[in-house]
Amino acid sequence: MANYEVTVSTGNLLYANTFNNIYIKLVGTDGESNHTWLLNISGPLAFNTGAVSSTFTLSCTNSIGKLLLIELNKHPVIVFPEDAWFPNKVEVKSPEGQTFNFPIYRWITDSEVHLYRDGKGLYYTHPLGKYSREKEWHVYEQGIPRCMKAENTESLPLEVHFSFTKTTEFLFTAAQGLIELKLDGQGDCTEKWTDMDSIYRAFCCKITDISVYVQKHWKEDEFFAYQFLNGVNPMLIRRCSAIPKNFPVTESMFPDDMIIMDLQNENIYLCDYKLLDGVEANTINGMKQYLMAPLVLLQRTPDDKLMPIAIQLKQTPGDNNPIFFPTDSEYDWLMAKIFVRSADFNFHELNIHLLRTHLLAEVFAVSLLRNVPMVHPLYKLLIPHTRYSLQINLMARNRLISKDGTFTKYTACGGEGMFTILKRSMASMTYSSLCIPDDIAERGMEAVPNYYYRDDGLKLWDIIHKFVKGILNCYYKSDADVEKDSELQKWISDIFVEGFLSNAKTGIPQGFSTVAALVKFVTMVIFTCSVQHSAVNSGQYDYGAWMPNTPISLQLPPPTTKGTTSEATMLETFPDVNVTVQGMAIMHLLSKQSTDFVPLGHYPDKHFFEKIPCKLIKEFQGDLEIQSVIIKVRNENLDVPYTYMNPTVVENSVAI
Repeated sequence: MANYEVTVSTGNLLYANTFNNIYIKLVGTDGESNHTWLLNISGPLAFNTGAVSSTFTLSCTNSIGKLLLIELNKHPVIVFPEDAWFPNKVEVKSPEGQTFNFPIYRWITDSEVHLYRDGKGLYYTHPLGKYSREKEWHVYEQGIPRCMKAENTESLPLEVHFSFTKTTEFLFTAAQGLIELKLDGQGDCTEKWTDMDSIYRAFCCKITDISVYVQKHWKEDEFFAYQFLNGVNPMLIRRCSAIPKNFPVTESMFPDDMIIMDLQNENIYLCDYKLLDGVEANTINGMKQYLMAPLVLLQRTPDDKLMPIAIQLKQTPGDNNPIFFPTDSEYDWLMAKIFVRSADFNFHELNIHLLRTHLLAEVFAVSLLRNVPMVHPLYKLLIPHTRYSLQINLMARNRLISKDGTFTKYTACGGEGMFTILKRSMASMTYSSLCIPDDIAERGMEAVPNYYYRDDGLKLWDIIHKFVKGILNCYYKSDADVEKDSELQKWISDIFVEGFLSNAKTGIPQGFSTVAALVKFVTMVIFTCSVQHSAVNSGQYDYGAWMPNTPISLQLPPPTTKGTTSEATMLETFPDVNVTVQGMAIMHLLSKQSTDFVPLGHYPDKHFFEKIPCKLIKEFQGDLEIQSVIIKVRNENLDVPYTYMNPTVVENSVAI
């Protein structure tokens, strides 16, 4: 007789256990076992939450050779109804002494037979029929990436649901945020702010070290410019080689031909919000709101500081669209910066944050679940970076950007303007802009000092790229291996068609023909879902809690004549009390880390069992630890520490 020792591990999720009877069949190169009931003295406790079962012995007349797959199913017993079970993996030790691991990590909710392949098996042989093709694409809005078809969280596959911990900690409502911020009494107040002290009292309900710094320095030009480099939107600023024709700044406006010399010396930078031009602004509390499309000119000074030198608030020059300078009156210049900061909030939330991290992460995840089997190396590499992404996006669609969503109701671009911005952003997005080395080069930002987003991002890109290259080189020995992998080609094809709407101008691959191209794309996917999302998400409350620094809407038009503004004008322009606190609440909620947070490079679910990939994972973690130390040492000397790309606070996936 040939005896096989079978051990089953059940997940540590709430209700992961089962009281049903579990059956297994082993399939090998030389035969298969009988369909066998896994029964031992532990009874139902063998499959309890977090349990590793005692060993079951499964006997065959002869050896069935190298194991290829297992068939697993369960049946309810008379005293217990059918339940759901979440097995982590099945381990089988053969009579020849070999150990085979079959990763599962998903819910089994029925009595059907489910097939799982050996974690070390040749992924391109022994296909198991359908993967998850029932996960359908859905058109939420024309002109933006497709999403997964699901009306509510209950209609999502169980394996992509939040954990019990995440669910109880994260109630995706602004009301919950107002309670946590002790602002629930102001959520319905439609009055205007009457003085800065009232805004300060609301701000003091919940502060962070950086938000305190923001409150103290928000009026300063140096800090205003700093946020283009290391705030939540470090993606817009670019080196300026020629002043745009619609920004009629002339040499006479600056001393000693400064602008010409600095252009020649590559010391002038531009932030252009032209994507917002003509966007229909919202109506909030019965008041028409205002959203500008500014142009901001910045200069690198001889002491390596970045400073704003000119602001135009509309795209079309004219007498009613003055260019503001630091030499203008205090409130003229401050109001110009406030309109820029409000534009930046709306631009950032929809283009940089929602589209370029959340929506793309969902595209990558849905295509993975639809096209790639669990034992495929691409699946094993990427599945940890999809954790919670489908549910968080569904909740955002239902509760943030829906007709009655918080973002729709309280931001300047809420409503039709929101989709105008998303569609324009989608139409202008390129593959190179998603790859930070290419993006930095294209924007001419290689040399600007104190650009910590660039410094940390490039280093983390290299670390991820090294890891991805090592893993994929284990499985793809040549470009031909990539070309003939049909599952891989279906994955990228689905992404191109459904995610990037078949737009070849984006530069997104339509297929892979080389290992190098595959490595770069997968690096981009992991970077987008982890590092990039952390960079543009985690600081939202830090920089937005003090409303004057990041007003989510403004309710007076900008001044058309200089010398007409004052503190009273500023207070009249600021959003109402309820809009302010709703904005604070949602930014606090979106910046809040869950206690079941999984940092970049950590893999609680073991999908790789081969020696080399396991070694590469440890090296990856070691490289991330070193980078974390480098960032911490650097931050000790900074007035405003840049922490958002420290691997210890970067989550593996878009989970918030």
